[in-house]
Amino acid sequence: QVQLAESGGGLVQAGGSLRLSCSVSGVPFSSVGLAWFRQAPGKEREFVAVSSHYGETWYHESVKGRFTISRDNAKNILNLLMNNLRPEDTALYYCAKLSTYSTTGTCSTDNVRYWGQGTQVTVSS
Repeated sequence: QVQLAESGGGLVQAGGSLRLSCSVSGVPFSSVGLAWFRQAPGKEREFVAVSSHYGETWYHESVKGRFTISRDNAKNILNLLMNNLRPEDTALYYCAKLSTYSTTGTCSTDNVRYWGQGTQVTVSS
């Protein structure tokens, strides 16, 4: 049974940092593509960052230079380090296991096979 469990969300002031983690089980962790998505109230779910199984990463334009996705293959954990947070980063953040890849540089919900429950990130101005 595939399970993804996010942690690390919270309330932070603009300019601050948060680190999200996703514990993944039920899949050969080092062999799968993983991603972070987010969904703000009233908006569609959008991809934030992808960590491919072959070592490449890519990011949504809005978070490039501020967010870093990484994986710990020994612990089966996917991380998202978020620096210089902005109020517009406020959203429910989801960890996702991908079944396919889009063109490098993007990702959509169509590429996702499994979702975590989400963790709330709120950035105050």
